[in-house]
Amino acid sequence: MCICVNCYYVDRCNTYHAVETQHEQPHLTNNPSFEPENPSINVNIRTREDYIETEWDVVGCDSFTEEKNKWAKLRPGEAIPT
Repeated sequence: MCICVNCYYVDRCNTYHAVETQHEQPHLTNNPSFEPENPSINVNIRTREDYIETEWDVVGCDSFTEEKNKWAKLRPGEAIPT
């Protein structure tokens, strides 16, 4: 699971913005202004019968500052990305 959903900086982070792009999801911001230090991203690739599925998860970041449920607070009622 992406640690970003519980990060204080998720709504202005360049790395999370890139993950949203890869997942073709709406952006929390169109102009991210925060450059995190040393983010680590796991990319899982799965082949299906007629397509290839990729999942991008930020699993580590030196800038991570926990704010529980930050993503959910920004998008109330929406399913939390996993």
